[in-house]
Amino acid sequence: MFKRKTIVVALAAFYALPTYANMTIQPDPDNPTGYVVDRGELEAIEQQKTADPMYAVWSKALETRDNSIVDAIEPGAETNPDNVKRVERVFPLSDWNYLTQMAAPEYTYSRFLKAIGKFPAFCGEYTDGRDSDAICKKSIITAFAHFSQETGGHIAKDNVSDNPLALEEWQQALVHVREMGWSEGQVGYTTGCGQDDWQNKRWPCAAGEGYFGRGAKQLSYHFNYGAFSEVMFDGDATVLLNNPGLVADSWLNLASAIWFFLTPQAPKPAMLHVIDRTWVPSQRELDAGIGYGFGTTINIINGGIECGEQNKEKGQPVNRIRYWEGLAEHFQIPIESDEKNTCWQQTPYGSLNLNGATDVLYTNWDGNWKYYSDRPGGYSFECELVGFQTAYSALIPGDYEKCVENFYGSHAGWPEVRVVDNLEPVTPEPVDPPVDGVNTWEASKVYTGGDQVSYQGAIYQAAWWTQGDTPTSGGPWSLVSGEVNGGGDVEPLPEPEPTPEPEPTPAEEFITWQPGVSQVSNGDKVTYLGKCFIAKNGPGIWESPVQSNWFWDEIQCQ
Repeated sequence: MFKRKTIVVALAAFYALPTYANMTIQPDPDNPTGYVVDRGELEAIEQQKTADPMYAVWSKALETRDNSIVDAIEPGAETNPDNVKRVERVFPLSDWNYLTQMAAPEYTYSRFLKAIGKFPAFCGEYTDGRDSDAICKKSIITAFAHFSQETGGHIAKDNVSDNPLALEEWQQALVHVREMGWSEGQVGYTTGCGQDDWQNKRWPCAAGEGYFGRGAKQLSYHFNYGAFSEVMFDGDATVLLNNPGLVADSWLNLASAIWFFLTPQAPKPAMLHVIDRTWVPSQRELDAGIGYGFGTTINIINGGIECGEQNKEKGQPVNRIRYWEGLAEHFQIPIESDEKNTCWQQTPYGSLNLNGATDVLYTNWDGNWKYYSDRPGGYSFECELVGFQTAYSALIPGDYEKCVENFYGSHAGWPEVRVVDNLEPVTPEPVDPPVDGVNTWEASKVYTGGDQVSYQGAIYQAAWWTQGDTPTSGGPWSLVSGEVNGGGDVEPLPEPEPTPEPEPTPAEEFITWQPGVSQVSNGDKVTYLGKCFIAKNGPGIWESPVQSNWFWDEIQCQ
């Protein structure tokens, strides 16, 4: 059975969609400083933002089989999954042996088949007319070209002492199972371990373990081990964080490379989708020389070091291209007219500015920091897709909800949010008809300084931002006209000053900041929601003081 990472396809492409309007945000009855939001509404928002069909394609490519099925895979077994049988047909054991005569014993054909069997999309069936066998063979040969560079012997054919079989360099893949100079028991590659950040909260390092390069793709660093472990072991990051040696000594040594082959690193596509042409390059990518062919797979793997005019003669990309061309010729892989084997003519992805491009998709969630005047504190209570790595992936079910809840504490200053099922909208208390044409107060509505409402036959005015505060309870509300009818928690406040300020009362140089209205300059002091701040940038700051540490510093009110 497959373990699917499902992304629902619905509505139109997310770039053209407005913010989801029907979002219920209420004070958390169990947390005086927090809020609750509805799970169903969040799921609808997520579906809107990931409505482009490519999200479903990415999701399907990352389906995995249960490890009990994978462990039973052996060459020639009748029970082997269909994609494994295809590999056995287009790349039999004889081909494996031809390319691995120098390989470390930890790499075997059986483990190769298991690694592929874990991911049904690798060498899977295409039902739209594309040649499944040809794509499968090209995928394998592409992988071996990169194996030859990453873990190859790199021994010249005429070096008879070290290469007595006179093997081509592209026949020397998978020589190293661990990074040269490293062995189990050594602690290393622990940069960032133990820090108080989201990477350590999601993928905590284990004491005494080293996260140096292992396997065909030389998997390195704790965050990569943790992410790979989640895919291999039903979301459990600790398996490989606690025992990283498995990436060297089991079929995971090849599965880590297949996982990398199938995983998009937005805005970079998955290598599979470059080969099978599911990916369509954006105009900005085409303008940067990035299109179809082996060269783009180099850009995906290591473009910052190996691509661009300045790296045209560099050893690593020259080697990869030589290996690919030798393998492609030997295995008769056709090269299409629009494919390029090189990437020296490409801008590296890391140097390519794709911000604002509407034909590029991203795969990570981060907090949406835009200001919303009709939501508590001006926060969006939503997350948005971004083009950099974050704690939350759009391809992992449940990560959008975790992003809104700020599960790993990755966005500082975010409101405390709890997601609940079937949150009912707040029903306003019964009130008399509007007084003198002033709209009646609604508990779920946001009011800002100067707004007037009628409530129980009287008119009240807000002194500052408020939501859910009954007008008769005082606080931000002052009685303007009429009499208190129905009683409240406290007597109404006296007629306010023209610009009343919340408690505590600061010195006279402070001004009351109003969302969407106030503009200040560097050094101006303001009050907002009972706190005091000083502007450290400007002029013309619109960001909420409680939301932006970049523009504001909190200070004492006295």
